[in-house]
Amino acid sequence: MRPRRPTISPRTTETSPLTEPPAADVVLQFVNTHPAGPHRLPERFGSAKDLHAWLLEQAMGSETTHVTEADAASARELREALITVLLAHSADRDTTPEVLAEAEGYLRHAASRYPLVTVLTASGASLAPAQTDIPGLFGTVLANATELAQAGVWDRVRACRHQPCHFGFFDRTRNKNSVFCGPRCGSRESMRAYRQRKKALAAKHGTHSK
Repeated sequence: MRPRRPTISPRTTETSPLTEPPAADVVLQFVNTHPAGPHRLPERFGSAKDLHAWLLEQAMGSETTHVTEADAASARELREALITVLLAHSADRDTTPEVLAEAEGYLRHAASRYPLVTVLTASGASLAPAQTDIPGLFGTVLANATELAQAGVWDRVRACRHQPCHFGFFDRTRNKNSVFCGPRCGSRESMRAYRQRKKALAAKHGTHSK
């Protein structure tokens, strides 16, 4: 496994906030392995075999990398906790403080299970997983999320607010107002909200919407 080492030291050149940093791509590649509604994506962590195939695609493993069903379940749990946080970044109404607190608690627990080490060089410092193989994969995801937080752009990594999409994306808008992965999900969510308002209005007046 060749984990990506995110730099967390100050950078000499400032990156535009509209540019998606490489660390965001690492997190999103992991998050977007779930079967996202309109995107019709397959479940990539459904079994040990699925996870192993994904690792090979990402050049994060080899044919001999040992993957268990417990590893696949852990990958799904970590992914779910991250999606909850990304939905909070999108101000998702269904992501209550209680739901978010549970996800954040899981991520704290994951950080203790998949620790990171500081790598110091003459040019700066970086974080790297302390473990290899599957634990190293999880550590790599957490390390890249840490880099995004250190860079002040973690809240730009979001999950589409449209149910059941929840596809992860990086918000490139200047005023951080993007909450959908694309126009299609935005339109569908607007239509859903319109139908709900119409239904509520009809119920209020004792009539049935057609």
